Amino acid sequence: MTSRGMLTDEIKSKSKELFGYEINTRELRLIPYIIYVMTNERYINIKKVNAEELTIIHKWMLVGHIYGTLDNLYITKKFWDICNEILYFSYVIEK
Repeated sequence: MTSRGMLTDEIKSKSKELFGYEINTRELRLIPYIIYVMTNERYINIKKVNAEELTIIHKWMLVGHIYGTLDNLYITKKFWDICNEILYFSYVIEK
């Protein structure tokens, strides 16, 4: 049985190692959208995110992972690498 996209103990531990805190399920599921946005549109479609997700994006802005505006988004290389590592362990690797 696979646990793709599930917030497992391994993902919690990996996020604590990479982010410095344990992410929640909403944050885990927001990461693929951020990767999609950065590889395609570079803006957050406000119709595709809810208030909780906007709060997470704002948190990432406050700590310097994301900058710019929702209409012209930029992320750091470090954040890109963290997101992709989290995605690998939560969606790609077969358990």
